[in-house]
Formats: sequence, C-alpha cells, structure tokens
Amino acid sequence: MSILPTPKSVVEAAERIAGRVVQTPVLRNAHLDEIAGANLFIKAECLQETGSFKLRGATNRLMQVPLERRSAGVVAYSSGNHAQGIARAARRLGMPAVIVMPRDAPAIKMAGVQADGADLVLYDRDRENRESMAAEIAQAKGAVVVPSYDDPMIITGQGTCGLEFGQQVQKLDTSLQHLVCCAGGGGLISGIALAFEALELSTEFWTAEPEGHEDWARSLAQKQIEKNAPGTRSICDAILTPEPGVLTWQIAGQRATGGCVVTDEHIKQAMRLAFRHLKVVVEPGGAAALAAALFALPEAAKDQNIGVVLTGANVDADQYARILAEDLQN
Repeated sequence: MSILPTPKSVVEAAERIAGRVVQTPVLRNAHLDEIAGANLFIKAECLQETGSFKLRGATNRLMQVPLERRSAGVVAYSSGNHAQGIARAARRLGMPAVIVMPRDAPAIKMAGVQADGADLVLYDRDRENRESMAAEIAQAKGAVVVPSYDDPMIITGQGTCGLEFGQQVQKLDTSLQHLVCCAGGGGLISGIALAFEALELSTEFWTAEPEGHEDWARSLAQKQIEKNAPGTRSICDAILTPEPGVLTWQIAGQRATGGCVVTDEHIKQAMRLAFRHLKVVVEPGGAAALAAALFALPEAAKDQNIGVVLTGANVDADQYARILAEDLQN
C-alpha cells in the first residue's frame, strides 16, 4: 500500500526538479473572460518541454530510482504524454526505457517517444491490458514500472505545476476562487490540490472531462469511484482512463468540489479559441479545462477568478488542421 503524498512532498519535488522543467506562463485574455463570464487565469503547461505537464512527474519519479537500478531501466504505459515525459527524463538520466502505448495513439506522440530513444510496445485498448504487459516486460528486464498517475512521486511531481501556478497568481496580487483541470487518472489535479494546501490557498477544484467519459464527475457526485463503460471514446485521447486512480481518488476525491462535463464540439471550439486568442496549440485532452471554463462552469463560479490548466500540445497536425478549418466553414 503506497503512502499518500503530502503538501510538503510537493514542495520537495519542486526543489528536486528545479532547472529540469520550464516555468510556464499564466495567460490572460479579455475575449475569453467575456465568453466564460469570469476572470480566467490560464496556466499554459502546453508550453512545457515535451509539450505536456507530464515531464514534471516523470522527472521527479526517475530521479528517485536508486543509482544501482538505473541500468535496468524503466517501463511505462501511456497514451502518449506520460510516455514522452518518461522517455525524455530517462534519456537525460542515461536510463533505457520501454513504453507500452495504444495502437491508436497520435503519431506525434509515438514519434516523440522514439526520438528520445525509448522502445515502443503497442497494444489494443479494448483487448489487451497495458498494466499486465508492462509488468511482464519489467519482470523480464528487472526494470522499474512507472505508472502514469497512481504513484506518490508522479503525483507530487505533477503538483509542482500547481505550486508554480499558485505562486504566479500570488505575484499578481490576487487569488483564485476556483480552478478547473482535466482529469484522466487524476494525478495532476491531485498534485495541484496538495500544492495549493502547501501555499495555504482557499480554492475550489473542478475536474473537466469529455461527455461519455466523465468518471470523475460521476464519482464526485456519488462519493465513490465510478467506472466508464468499456469502449467509450472521445477525441481527448490523453485523458481516457477507465476510472479514477486509487491514490488520486483518496486525494482529489476529498478535495474537489465537483466535475464539469464538455462535448467534443466544446473541446474543438476551445482549441480554436486558444489558437486565435492565446496563440498557443492545445491538444484535445489538454483543452478540456478551457472548454469547461468557457462552456460548462457552474453558476457559483461566474464573475470570479478561475484558474485553468492547458495541459498538453501534442496533437497530430492533420487532426489540428481539420479542427481549425471547421471554424472557417461555419
């Protein structure tokens, strides 16, 4: 049984990975504020190295692998962003890495993993179990398995995004009444919640998920873990986990107020608005929180300061071009 991470461990993670990740900016835009009916403070983690916040958790986790075990390497399973974070962190630390990825993962994410020298093993989302595959590979190699979210060191590493975000808002001499963050397994929102506790900030947290895959929203409403139906799909490949993680539920399940649910069309529109008004590229899963802030905020959050995390930028060029072109056709 893993020990739950603490607010203090997020601060320690930030000290550990300092200089190894980018401090991403907080963006403001009056037009987006008008659409949302609130003041949006947008953390552009899509500008992080590897194009995702996942480098934070990967770096924190791999730095704590004992030196004598590093030559055996690591094994991770991911739809892409965690995979790229692990591959980059492993290369920097001189560790071999094997990544178990779904066959339908975006090509840009597969290419990013291979560019950092990691080996790919592909699986079928509906027929194969990625955790079992990773465990078998790790046992054969004597490698360390690194989950994408249900790991204390991953959670605290992701939490450094929240620590940074909270400090940046404090420097603006204001505060956030609410914060919206996409949720797959829940590692990021769990880490951010711990980080805000470390900073003694009073903020309500909301998950953001695509319609039909809103396991966090249903779990928070029912106060117990709820699963998604097998085979559910969305354009948000980065956050299509079957249910909240065990550790992340113990953290975020106790701290999040509720969940926001958005359609794929809302997400596409958020991607277009981010491109037009913020001048940033955001992948579908990475735009879920912005879509929620723009189109699905609870009334209690209107006219207040809302933190939004843009979590990733790794979208295939063809898909992105089609999504942007749809706006021109309407």
